[in-house]
Amino acid sequence: MGVTLTMQTAAAALGQTLPVVAPVMTDAIWLSGQSIGYLAGLGSLGTALFLACGAPLLLRWGPVRTLQLGVALAGLAIGLAALGWAPALFAASLLLGIGYGPTPPAGSRILAATAPPRHRTLIFSVKQAGAPLGAVIAGLVGPAVALRYGWEAVCLLGLAFGLAAGAVVQPWRATLDAGREAARPIGPRALLAPSNLAAPFSALSLHPLLLPLALLSGAFACLQGSLFAFVVTWLVAKHGLSLTEAGLIFATMQGSGVAARLLLGWVADRSGRPSLVLAVQAFAGSALAAVFALAPVGTPAWLLGAMAAACGFVAASWNGISLAEVARVAPEGRISDATSGVTLLVFFCYFAAPFGFALMVAGFGWTLPLLVMAALPAAMGLPMIPRLLRG
Repeated sequence: MGVTLTMQTAAAALGQTLPVVAPVMTDAIWLSGQSIGYLAGLGSLGTALFLACGAPLLLRWGPVRTLQLGVALAGLAIGLAALGWAPALFAASLLLGIGYGPTPPAGSRILAATAPPRHRTLIFSVKQAGAPLGAVIAGLVGPAVALRYGWEAVCLLGLAFGLAAGAVVQPWRATLDAGREAARPIGPRALLAPSNLAAPFSALSLHPLLLPLALLSGAFACLQGSLFAFVVTWLVAKHGLSLTEAGLIFATMQGSGVAARLLLGWVADRSGRPSLVLAVQAFAGSALAAVFALAPVGTPAWLLGAMAAACGFVAASWNGISLAEVARVAPEGRISDATSGVTLLVFFCYFAAPFGFALMVAGFGWTLPLLVMAALPAAMGLPMIPRLLRG
């Protein structure tokens, strides 16, 4: 579990590096504030590309080596962004997403083989706690370094961090990659073969619970992805906070997500009804996010932080429970495919939601887009939750 938690934390920290310095970065290279939505969307598109066709790489290299190469690529992408040139920044966002791509299927493959069934949801939630933990690191370190040394220094720090994170887990590679298929083809023909591209989608039909899980997870992803991409810029642009204050609130939101993933993972295991926990989260998350969106200008920073923490606790802690349920119901030999299928839909939503959010902000301001995204988990939950509870 230590390997998966380390890699999840590192990948998440790199993935959230650009959003936490977005106000100063976009201003420096003459991009609009909402352009961070397009950058976040490109990152999610990169992850979706890996999930769609990267399964042969995972089988050939093994989960640990694939994770190592992923964080190294993410680090190099962050380094590319330091050039301060808009086309390089967009290319870096796409590569950053590809680098994150191995994290869900490789982590699920390791944990499905090693986690005791009675603690499966908690262990998956601990691994997924690395996502907000990494974002906490980004939120605390990124703005402080950017204000003192410039946002380019944050990118160079990310480059070094990505390379170092991959090296740290090397001692466990031989053991955890022992089952890799060294002869598996990984050329373009293998990666783009119709059977390979279809595998994540066909896996969603292997159990009645998989598609409802994917759809509800996608709704959560729209809300979570929009909040994480825009909350720092929103707090600076609308509420007039400093970058450091906004970064601290961002870190608070993420930190509450760490605690929530551990607590709710434990609750899901103890209750024996993980899907019921997801159902409650869908409606509570929508309500809390709507309250956050409606906070008027002049709301004290401490109250904004409290609302952000509440949103992070409920609306950004679903991932581990969802992936544990996928691993529980998917056939043993198709866990990676099923995980990729669910996660592919999730990252399509991570891709589409920030793009749509940015377009709505340009036309309608901040409040309406936030309310639209807040409504999605509850709206999707109404038809999907009865099927989840029967499963």
